[in-house]
Amino acid sequence: MDYHKLAQQIVENVGNVENIKSVTHCMTRLRFVLKDVSKANKTDLEDMDAVLGVVYAGGQYMIILGQNLLPTYNAIVKDFDLTTEKPIDENLDVPKETKWTWRNAGGKIINFIQASVTPMIPGLIAGGMFKVVLLLIITFIEPSFAKTTTYTLLSAIADSPFYFMPIVVAYGAATKLGGTPTYSMMATASLLYPGFHDLVTQMAAHPNMANPTLFNLPVKVINYGTSLLPALLISIVAYFTEKFLNKIVPGIFKSIFVGLGTIFVSGTLGFLILGPIGDYLGQMIATLVMFLNGTVGPLAVGLLAAVLPWLVMTGMHTALAPFMPQLISDPGYDPILRPAFLLHNMSEGGANIGVALKTKNKKLKSQAWSLAVGAIVAGVTEPSLYGINLKYKKPMYGVMAGGFAGGVVAGIFGAKAYIMGYSNVLALPIFEKTVGAIVGGIITAIVVSAAVTFVLGIDEGKKAKSVTTPVSQTYPDNAIVAVSDGIVEPLKEVKDEAFASGALGKGVAFKLESNFICSPANGEITAMFPTGHAFGITTKEGIEILVHIGINTVNLKGEGFDVLVHQGDKVRAGEPIVRVDRKLIEGKGYDLTTMLILTNPNGKKVLLKEEGQVSVGTILNEGDYNND
Repeated sequence: MDYHKLAQQIVENVGNVENIKSVTHCMTRLRFVLKDVSKANKTDLEDMDAVLGVVYAGGQYMIILGQNLLPTYNAIVKDFDLTTEKPIDENLDVPKETKWTWRNAGGKIINFIQASVTPMIPGLIAGGMFKVVLLLIITFIEPSFAKTTTYTLLSAIADSPFYFMPIVVAYGAATKLGGTPTYSMMATASLLYPGFHDLVTQMAAHPNMANPTLFNLPVKVINYGTSLLPALLISIVAYFTEKFLNKIVPGIFKSIFVGLGTIFVSGTLGFLILGPIGDYLGQMIATLVMFLNGTVGPLAVGLLAAVLPWLVMTGMHTALAPFMPQLISDPGYDPILRPAFLLHNMSEGGANIGVALKTKNKKLKSQAWSLAVGAIVAGVTEPSLYGINLKYKKPMYGVMAGGFAGGVVAGIFGAKAYIMGYSNVLALPIFEKTVGAIVGGIITAIVVSAAVTFVLGIDEGKKAKSVTTPVSQTYPDNAIVAVSDGIVEPLKEVKDEAFASGALGKGVAFKLESNFICSPANGEITAMFPTGHAFGITTKEGIEILVHIGINTVNLKGEGFDVLVHQGDKVRAGEPIVRVDRKLIEGKGYDLTTMLILTNPNGKKVLLKEEGQVSVGTILNEGDYNND
């Protein structure tokens, strides 16, 4: 395969270099942060043989490439100048930073924790797998190796990612906040300082020993190695302290007093308040997980494994990553998350096996067996998910059934991950004494998912039916019509200054009474946001129209929107373009007022009806418009 050619095609179809803010990758996906996601051509990307799927979630435009990922990424980096510069926000609909509200606070907190923890995950997995190798050696090859200095030193290498985890978390948190990472890392490192660690040892040996004090205030002596939350809290305090000091310290003294003051304040509060609070919150999380494990544990593992394919599709599975190392730290094992992740991977592979056994297509059979091995042995599921299971639809029922059944079995027998590791069969030793339980879950997940897929069959060779276009009336090319049933009102009534002020163009707004948003004119879809919340159309008369569904609905990242057409499609006035789930969207607190904006009238004066009840297709412009 010519990866340089593939890289060229991908870059062109995400809007070229000038539309790319940054690019990175995970194990199977190219991850672009784009200036304007509407410039990406999703249809052409999905038509490429090497592309298994395209997903927009979490602000990232993700292209699933599977085994072609690394050579393609390397070709992109080599062939294109993607040096990061200060991003220019060309998309007025996506603000750089949204204000905190009660509605978005939970999401913002999760995003912060996720971004803070992400840099350390590869290190924890590397250390965990190293520990697995050492465990296999002393268990099956040479037990006496555990008494050698070589084993001791190798164990230090394997354990270091866990022991010094707080420092790496502090780096990730400071980077996410925009502070100086060194300050957060230094203040956090003080919790791991040998002198403080000695106090921990002494207090453990002499429980009646008086607690140490700092400025005559008592300090709680805790072992903070492998802790997560204290580092996050210290990093937050360090960021705001540094920000405050930069405002009040004169320029010539900043290099001396800003850093000094930041580590003094955050480090001191780390010992006195932040460390103990973080430890307490960690215990609360552990208590909650233990409660779930002790009550509905098997059901929780099964349900999570069943919904994981949909979480993976939206990218939301990464929100669970921060809680895995926290559980490994306290209570010392993970009884829910890692088992569910592993069993989901097994069920993806099992569904592939079901497809391989069912199909008579030799090419598909070979591909299904190959992807099954990749999911089960390597733990890489995106090629299985997008290449076969989602593509042929019915195997997704097998994936969910297998994940649920495997999760229940593993939960009943008490599967627990004691070490961080990959979600594949090679990582079985991370379950230590409960390895039999997870093996039972794995066998169940694979067999059930394969059986359900085989019984249900696959939609092989069937092409997706095109969406019907129930347009009962033919409109002239100069007509602009209502996009939905509802009440039309002046644009100035919209509760969003960008629209109400007319800054984006003249137009009208609709209070929706229907779940369908239709084309306002005969023309071509020239922009279709992947999230479905907005689209642009150029009429046959050359007028450019933007239809924006709701206010701030971009934050839903596509949830509640079902796009019925593609960018580049020719459409007729009144033809359905997007189906919305009004109950879901309004239930989340969003205003679904829909705006029709004339972003470029093409030199024509267009007068639109601004009030009254309308139905889809009601003509809004009275008579022909005239050239200015």
